[in-house]
Amino acid sequence: MYASTFIFKKKQFDARFHELDQAIAEAAKQIPGYLGEEAWENPQSGLLANVYYWESLAALQMLIEHPAHLEAKQAQAAWLDGYEVVISQVLRTYGDGKLDALPTAQVRAKEKAA
Repeated sequence: MYASTFIFKKKQFDARFHELDQAIAEAAKQIPGYLGEEAWENPQSGLLANVYYWESLAALQMLIEHPAHLEAKQAQAAWLDGYEVVISQVLRTYGDGKLDALPTAQVRAKEKAA
């Protein structure tokens, strides 16, 4: 499993930002290998993070190459006051089993059933 984490500080979002953000989220959900996503905000730093989970790097690459993603990347300076993307391979996850809505918990459940 892979995680792509998009960390950013926002400026001002406009209608086009929201349209592209929605289009990218919908495109991700249609890609075979998409496992889910989470969004986080750190009120102390003002940073936000969107984490997408993928079965493979090839699935992630499909989102990276999607036209809505490419358009948003070109226009990011209008909406963001800085960003960073972290691509990571998830070696393992664990927990007490109470957060079963997380994409990582769903993957663990599939692995146990196999």
